[in-house]
Amino acid sequence: MFLKNAWYVAAWSSEITNDLQQILVLGEKICVFRNEEGEVIALEDACPHRKLPLSKGRIKGNTVECGYHGLTFDCAGQCVWAPGGGRIPSAARVRPFPIHERYGLVWIWMGNAAIADVNEIMDIPNFDNPAWGINQGAAMELKCNYLLMCDNLLDPTHVAWVHQSSFATNATKDTPLRVTKTEDGVIVHRWMMDHEPAPFYKKIVEFTGNCDRLQHYEVQYPSHALIRAVFTPAGTGGIDGPLHEKTFIMDSYNFMTPTTANETRYYWFQLRNIRPDDEVLSAMMSEDVRKAFEEDRAVLDQVQIGMDTKTSPHIDLGIDAGQLRFRRRLEAMIAEEAMVDAKMEG
Repeated sequence: MFLKNAWYVAAWSSEITNDLQQILVLGEKICVFRNEEGEVIALEDACPHRKLPLSKGRIKGNTVECGYHGLTFDCAGQCVWAPGGGRIPSAARVRPFPIHERYGLVWIWMGNAAIADVNEIMDIPNFDNPAWGINQGAAMELKCNYLLMCDNLLDPTHVAWVHQSSFATNATKDTPLRVTKTEDGVIVHRWMMDHEPAPFYKKIVEFTGNCDRLQHYEVQYPSHALIRAVFTPAGTGGIDGPLHEKTFIMDSYNFMTPTTANETRYYWFQLRNIRPDDEVLSAMMSEDVRKAFEEDRAVLDQVQIGMDTKTSPHIDLGIDAGQLRFRRRLEAMIAEEAMVDAKMEG
């Protein structure tokens, strides 16, 4: 169901404090907190004695004490104290999860800890570039399978109907799509030439008149997306276009973390190549993007219900080529991983 040997976003860094809390990732309950050095610790959220969640216990220095009988665990998940005065059972331990903080996010590795490599975390150029501005919003809870949002982020055409007041123009309805397979995922993209900027972008771009617009929709395995929007004066865009000094670029980063089979936590932020210190612009973009993503959520929550309760088969269209290619490859990766795990266990 899920690819486990991969990095997922567990939380915004600001969400993890010195208090114990439970998060869900790939259907697993995890206790997270910051130790005395400020590092994020992630442990299986179940005391091995009677399975009370450790998140219901208390922090004692750099250890976690179970709230039922006081079994105490260090940051590596090993029990360092148990009641009764005897030897601590060898099975008195909980699983620790590899954690890494980057881009203001807490990343967690859910698979084989021995092969967790922080260099595999999605690369985000310009994150620390002072010439680029940033805006973001709170994580969103989606009542749908994470792959439905991955589908959505490989689907430039939905903009014409779901986001009519923000991202849509007539060109988003019928301009042909191009699908490119990469080593890391799938890209669906198109240039739309010489048309009026969409309402959201019209408030931001620093040129007047019609534009050439790139929609670059890319999802990397297992569930991380880059949506690049490029707006440049008409006649300066296209694959071989020279672009223009007033070209506007917005890179929207989207991270879908499956919490259960049919629920997803969705993290996002945007980077832009103009007015990095304009707080009013950042606030406006955050609010408008949040409203657009709420439109996505309303649709996808209902799509999940429709797929769960369907009484006839659903169909695919030509515009679904990128989504289907992504799903097939991810399904194969999950199957390969399960085969390796079965051989190791055998």
